[in-house]
Amino acid sequence: MTVTLDFSKPCTHGRKNCLECDMRLLSVCGALDQTELGALESLAQTSVFEPKQTLFVEGDPAESVFTVTQGMIRLYKLVPDGRRQIVGFALPGDFLGLAMANKYGFSAESIVPTRVCRFSRAAFSAFVDQKPHLLRRLHEFATHELSLAQDQMVVLGRRNAEGKLAAFLIGLRNRIAAIAGHSVTIALPMSRQDIADFLGLTIETVSRTLSSMAKDKLILIVPDGVRLLNPKAVEALAEA
Repeated sequence: MTVTLDFSKPCTHGRKNCLECDMRLLSVCGALDQTELGALESLAQTSVFEPKQTLFVEGDPAESVFTVTQGMIRLYKLVPDGRRQIVGFALPGDFLGLAMANKYGFSAESIVPTRVCRFSRAAFSAFVDQKPHLLRRLHEFATHELSLAQDQMVVLGRRNAEGKLAAFLIGLRNRIAAIAGHSVTIALPMSRQDIADFLGLTIETVSRTLSSMAKDKLILIVPDGVRLLNPKAVEALAEA
């Protein structure tokens, strides 16, 4: 199942029936049958966030878990010198709150209009305890999350800014493709500063590298992101 992603689309507080949710099959809820979805729906609360609103803060008690149904969320930690390190970007279908710690290990903030299904962590945990197939689904999501974290470590280990940026673009393209199908245009609703904080670069380096890739006709910078003019060359940079 694929859906249309529009990161500029405003969110409404109304929530579709879980069976009608575009993200159901892509989220942890995809493991549940109709009756189980009804039970889970009774535990859910729809929350809508405008851009730059905080979902939760690193170190706060982890009282809720979330399924993203629309928008994009930046996940970040503050390092000792006060700088921000973005550790990931949550997309529709992603589940936040898998860690078993009693406190959130990072902060989460909406980048664009964002809607989530929020669950009490205690109620959700009790529900999962009675659904082994949902627990398996959560393990799959945890494995995927670990894979993304490992990919990020590899990206940060690159010395070449062009290689870092290419890996970021291809990784984001692949994640979006799993939701909305393949496209030569990669939506970039996050800021250049967000990308810099994710890749461990300066905003000047990110802007200069994007301009260089555009000059080499690898990409075309468009208002809502970038278009891959030479996908194979960008993929080669990402894999180098």
